[in-house]
Amino acid sequence: MRFPILGAAAILAVLLVPASVLIAQDQAPNPAPAEEIPVPPNPTGEEPEPSAAEKAREPRDPLEIYADLNLFGEIFDRIRAEYVDPPDEKELIRAAIQGMLTSLDPHSGYLPPSDYNETREDISGQFGGLGVEIIMEDHLIRVVSPIDETPAARAGILTNDLIVEIDGQPVQGMTQDEAVDKMRGPVNTKVTITIMREGVADPLEFELTRGIISMRAVRWSMEDDVALLRLSRFSEQAFVGIERAVEAIYDERDGVPPKGIILDLRNNPGGLVDQSVYVADAFLNRGAVVLTRGRTESESARYDAMPDELDAQLADVPMVVLINGGSASASEIVAGALQDHKRATVVGTRSFGKGSVQSIISLGPDGAMRLTTARYYTPNNRSIQALGITPDIEVKQVVPEEFQGRDEIIGEAGLAGHITIEGQEESTVGSSVYVPVEQTEDAQLQYALRLINGEETDPAYPPRAE
Repeated sequence: MRFPILGAAAILAVLLVPASVLIAQDQAPNPAPAEEIPVPPNPTGEEPEPSAAEKAREPRDPLEIYADLNLFGEIFDRIRAEYVDPPDEKELIRAAIQGMLTSLDPHSGYLPPSDYNETREDISGQFGGLGVEIIMEDHLIRVVSPIDETPAARAGILTNDLIVEIDGQPVQGMTQDEAVDKMRGPVNTKVTITIMREGVADPLEFELTRGIISMRAVRWSMEDDVALLRLSRFSEQAFVGIERAVEAIYDERDGVPPKGIILDLRNNPGGLVDQSVYVADAFLNRGAVVLTRGRTESESARYDAMPDELDAQLADVPMVVLINGGSASASEIVAGALQDHKRATVVGTRSFGKGSVQSIISLGPDGAMRLTTARYYTPNNRSIQALGITPDIEVKQVVPEEFQGRDEIIGEAGLAGHITIEGQEESTVGSSVYVPVEQTEDAQLQYALRLINGEETDPAYPPRAE
């Protein structure tokens, strides 16, 4: 079975990425007819029954289809011959393909070669670059942090260095995206950056060789005795990030388990299905993680958690999962699995509600197509399509006045042309995507901490098997 991609709509990505912070991603898997998955399905589990509408849909006569294709050819020829300016035929065909795919649902679409490369980079969580986390400040680039074991770190780039030139071109006047594009590039190619450093009178020049940079999908910290794991997206770095974070937490605590774990999936727009299975499996030792059902047998499967050292190590550690209106697709698979298995208490506000699976199918030099090939369901056969995961404990943020009314999105149900399920309830009100920058002002996080520390009580924590 191909391993598909799960992700929120493009509008969600715009809502979730701060304009002031650089998050660059890359490295593609080898081109293939479709993205492959390393986890074999277990088809022995239950699968939802096809709807009446699906059973009733009859295929059209091929002659009717060819007649429609002739109509397309006639219109294409008239445009080429009579449009006021000579059109670009390749772009016309690509626009027609895009229109055909986007007419299906909000998540299907055509990816031109450049977009396909960016998507594959996003999937892998790796890119060719220097290894600096940056922020645009007063028209200059300030280094937030060099990433360990990268060209920038090895060359001696420091936090708070100001990048003023890239390959001799002043940064002032560039947009952040333009500056990022100039620093990124093929591995083993060179780039020269000029920086200003506090306490150093003259500019410093560094010639760096671009390397493979892995962006961290997981960041962790300890809040007293509680471990906070923030998973930003389900790239190929997701499970590895969780595994390394848990290892580091136990090393720091000399093998003593934390009092609890908070898995923060807020504003995580999704990613790879296999990574959602791996991440859920890190906290589960058995049972289904997710069920998928498509038109073909290969797209219908059940993915199970298996016992391993990691979930055995974490078995007795209480757990809270944070979600909000920006938690979509792969995030909802993990939250739904941990909720259904009573492994974690879900806190926050209702999630985005994207219950469909996309396969990215390579078209060789012409890019790729993103095609919805299946619906997915939680272990208890719940579809969250256009509805979302409802938290066990709803906790709302205190939203600053300037963001009030602009912090909520309806989610999948608000997207034109979204997939509907017969008899399925859909959300009709918005869910907030606001998360305060300061942890002390983060009502959802602070509630989760108090819950684990026993300062708050609720029947939903800890969850109990029925």
